[in-house]
Amino acid sequence: MIVNGKAIISDNIRESHFVCDRAKCKGACCVEGELGAPLADDELPILDEIYENVKPYLTEAGKQAIETQGKYVFDADREYSTPTVNGKECAYAVYNKEGILKCSIEQACDDKKITFRKPVSCHLYPVRITKYESYDALNYDQWPICSDACVLGEKLKIPLYKFVKDALIRKYGKAWYEELLREMESESTKVSD
Repeated sequence: MIVNGKAIISDNIRESHFVCDRAKCKGACCVEGELGAPLADDELPILDEIYENVKPYLTEAGKQAIETQGKYVFDADREYSTPTVNGKECAYAVYNKEGILKCSIEQACDDKKITFRKPVSCHLYPVRITKYESYDALNYDQWPICSDACVLGEKLKIPLYKFVKDALIRKYGKAWYEELLREMESESTKVSD
């Protein structure tokens, strides 16, 4: 494991290769699982603020889920997450014309309707953060729906920590990420020796 500031990064984030292959998985991470996307406490008022600008991008089922459940829910893990449609896809997910799930929040951001890109947990995926009192634990959430992303990442030789670079910078800052790169390179040198 690597310690960087108040974050502990698991070795498999350094050792694994990963690049999303949405043409193959069809955005399965937006629909698989038991809960919606995890939300940070500071994202809750943002969802309240941007909802009217995101609403035109939502499906009717997504709008209904949000009207019924709220813009975010306190879930079974005792944390906040996005609501889901019938316990399946995220209420903020929409299918594009190729049948691939995409985030309506991100689409509104791409269209310059809002400046919030999407929840940081979605941006970081497949890296998940578990918050503890004095540190964050960053782990690679490995499951079969992302097997094509592992194959593509290996083919392109892109380590997971580089695939999520923008999200890590968004969460922890550029200086933190640059220090992480130094640590990762140092650890890689030790492993190869």
